Amino acid sequence: MAVKMQTKEVCTILILCLLWYIVSSSNNVVGKMLLNDFPYPMTVTMVQLLSITLYSGPFFNMWGVRRFVDISWTYYFKLIVPLALGKFMASVFTHVSIWKVPVSYAHTVKATMPLFTVVLSRFIIGEKQTCQVYFSLVPIILGVTIATLTELSFDLTGLLSALAATLQHSLQNIFSKKVLHDTGIHHLRLLHILGRLALFLFLPFWLYFDVQNVMKESVLVSDESGHIIALLFADGVLSWLQNILAFSVMSLVSSLTYAVASASKRIFVIAASLFVLGNPVTGSNLFGMMLAIFGVLCYNKAKYDARQSEKRKTILPFTNNSSWLDKSNIPYKQLEKSKSYNGGIPTNLNNNNNYNGKIAQFV
Repeated sequence: MAVKMQTKEVCTILILCLLWYIVSSSNNVVGKMLLNDFPYPMTVTMVQLLSITLYSGPFFNMWGVRRFVDISWTYYFKLIVPLALGKFMASVFTHVSIWKVPVSYAHTVKATMPLFTVVLSRFIIGEKQTCQVYFSLVPIILGVTIATLTELSFDLTGLLSALAATLQHSLQNIFSKKVLHDTGIHHLRLLHILGRLALFLFLPFWLYFDVQNVMKESVLVSDESGHIIALLFADGVLSWLQNILAFSVMSLVSSLTYAVASASKRIFVIAASLFVLGNPVTGSNLFGMMLAIFGVLCYNKAKYDARQSEKRKTILPFTNNSSWLDKSNIPYKQLEKSKSYNGGIPTNLNNNNNYNGKIAQFV
């Protein structure tokens, strides 16, 4: 019975990963086709934000995602609003990058996200990394450099936009984790809130900067207008589904498995874009792409090993004999009086780590 349940879970994860890869690849291919004929990255971004706003509410309510979260207005303006700004900017820069350069190259540049994450985490929250983590950044940098030097369709605007999008995504990851930790909000509900807030905050800017140009676009009054509208709709739906599938996979697997699956997805997207869109590449260009992806895999493994090592350092020894308590540090009588002594482990110490009461499974 247990074997059947385990097999079913593995099959579910594999199917979800496959769907995730297909949807993500389709989203990137459709986005590239759309921007080639309709070069308005801000409008494409607004359509995606509208899709998140319209679809997420009913779907998440049916799924039972907790709706209301007690967030103060001070916290809201301090973190939620900047996160919405970051989401909008990251999406716009992403669309500019896949408009200006091939999808395969844009995703290769996005492989530099670990580099941005390490640097930003060091300066923002003072987080230090192990030597293995720093060494894993070397193949990423070399791979992206080789891919850049050998890219046949290189465009400086595309490169800078891809780097800016990666920087924004890295900042989003850091501060989203803080919001999730501080508020206990569901990940999908945060996605809904940020998408809706970004839509309404930047609607005036879109109306001012893009609407007049879009209305003058000749393709919208030609026979191809239906084709453009269909691509816009498909891009919005695929972008929303990609977020849903990514979270579903993340909720079922470990952090290392998810990171590996995410890096594998990037390979799948690059391969699909090369096959479907047919942009020319050289052997050196492919080597640079694969070297960068290999570096991402090494980074994920190094980060996982560092987390496991940190957990082992903070776990207290387990014994039924209370003699391990050092009276000079933790008075035994005080522990008894506070009723925080349970089976040899002072449970009030659990609040000093991030295991959320799960220390027993590591002991």
